[in-house]
Amino acid sequence: MNENIWASIFSAGTFNQMLRSATPVALAALGGLMTEHAGIMNIGMDGMILMGAFVGAVGSYFLASAAMGVLCAIAFGIVIGLFFALFVVKLRSDEFIIGCALNTFAAGATAYLSRAIFGLSGTSGYTVPHLPTVRIPLIEDIPFLGEILSGNSVFIYITWLLVIVMWLFIYKTPYGFWIRAAGEQPETLRTAGISPERMKWIASILCGVFCGMAGAHLSLGYLNGSFVEGMSASRGYIAFACVIFAAANPSKAYLAALMFGFFDALGLRLQNYISSDLTATIPYIITVVMMVYVVVRAQQRKKHRARSALAQKGKSA
Repeated sequence: MNENIWASIFSAGTFNQMLRSATPVALAALGGLMTEHAGIMNIGMDGMILMGAFVGAVGSYFLASAAMGVLCAIAFGIVIGLFFALFVVKLRSDEFIIGCALNTFAAGATAYLSRAIFGLSGTSGYTVPHLPTVRIPLIEDIPFLGEILSGNSVFIYITWLLVIVMWLFIYKTPYGFWIRAAGEQPETLRTAGISPERMKWIASILCGVFCGMAGAHLSLGYLNGSFVEGMSASRGYIAFACVIFAAANPSKAYLAALMFGFFDALGLRLQNYISSDLTATIPYIITVVMMVYVVVRAQQRKKHRARSALAQKGKSA
């Protein structure tokens, strides 16, 4: 039995599921790190993902095209990003309260509209076009590795590209520098003739776009053309944890999302041996551990800086 467990845990299917589970979290994290760099704590990403998933499914159903569904989700993500920025940047509302309100609104609105359009059973029984899978020549013929890397939703490969693009954008372009300055040194940025508020608007819109894509992948890729009430399942909060854990670095945020994806896949595999109620909590327990680690590490750094400052002051005296 032990051999069966280990074979199941480290199978190609587990690592393929890891990629599938990590992708919506990683996409949302790429958006969340933009607002984080701009000095905005966005915990409303879970609601953004959920609305993106719903709009993507509805757009795909009525327009009979998964690609159009994705575009609808992205367009709606822009609207939600603008809505979020209006309250947080323009009206200077509390970002935590706005994020909570957005999550609550998304849960209620999508549930009501889903029942109004599709009935109590959701999209079950309806034909919703889903995203195509991509088979990679040569790689798909490699034992074990081919099962993991080939035959996945197109968004998995797009996410790999976006991680690179966002790293270059944040650290190698003027706009990336300005967005970071908007969060770290807004008055210095204003002195240079660039509006910090404008950068915060841009960051919020980009966050909406990425969360829209995350939602579209969730309904049209991960679940192959299906919307289920509450299907974001706290992935927005996990994405936020990935952003904090990775210090808003795109590549590190993706690795953190992969870690969540692995434990999510692990939980699914262990359902054959352990109660599903217990295994379902595994990725969320790991997320809590991640956050505790970040808090403890931040406190240690703070103490170290304080000691260094005292030591420097003593030397000066």
